[in-house]
Amino acid sequence: MARYTGPVCRLCRRERTKLFLKGERCYTIKCPVSDVGERRKRAFPPGEHGRDRMRQGSEYLVQLREKQKARRIYGVLEHQFHKLYEEATHQPGITGENLLRMLELRLDNVVFRSGWASSRSQARQFVRHGHVLVDGAKVTIPSYRVTAGARVTLAERAGSMILIRHNVDTIDRSVPAWLEVEEGRGALRVASLPEREHIDEPIREQLIVELYSK
Repeated sequence: MARYTGPVCRLCRRERTKLFLKGERCYTIKCPVSDVGERRKRAFPPGEHGRDRMRQGSEYLVQLREKQKARRIYGVLEHQFHKLYEEATHQPGITGENLLRMLELRLDNVVFRSGWASSRSQARQFVRHGHVLVDGAKVTIPSYRVTAGARVTLAERAGSMILIRHNVDTIDRSVPAWLEVEEGRGALRVASLPEREHIDEPIREQLIVELYSK
C-alpha cells in the first residue's frame, strides 16, 4: 500500500505550521516550527528555494496548501482524499463539514483521538498489527469508517503493551465530545457523529471545496 515514508518534519515546514505528525517530538523545542528557542529560524518551507516561498501566493496556491495540509494531518493520499470529497458532495449538508466528518471517523484517527497512540501514523501501525477491535471483531484497515454506536477496544494483548500504557499515562490530549471513554481507558464508544465544533484541527475546509469546485 502506498504511503509517505519521507521525513515528516519536512511536511510541517512546507505547510509552515505544526501538523503533529511525530508524536512527543512535536511538543518539544526540537520541532523545526516550534515557537520556543532558536528552532523557529527553520520555520520556512524546505528546499533550495524555501525562503522564496514565504511570500503570499495566489488564491489557487492558498487553496492548494489548505488541501495539502488536511491530507497530511490525516495521512491520506491524494486519490483517497479526492474520493472522500466526491462522496461528501453527494451527502446532505455542508460538503466541507461532511469531508472532515469522514476523516474523523477513520479508525486510525479514532485510535489517535483516544490517546492510545501518540500520532496518527502510530495509530495506523496499531490498527494494521491487529491491536484494535471494533464491536469485538479485529479490524486491520486504518481507513475503516466507524459508525455511531460502535465500540472500539484494544485487543487483550495490546492492553498490556508498554508503549500503549505509556501513551495513556503521559499524553495530555482531551478526548473529543463525540467519543465516550469507558473506565480504564481500554475501550471507548462512538457516542455520536462529530460536529464541526468538535474538530479542532486548523483546517479551513471551505478553501478545499473551492479548490475542487474549479
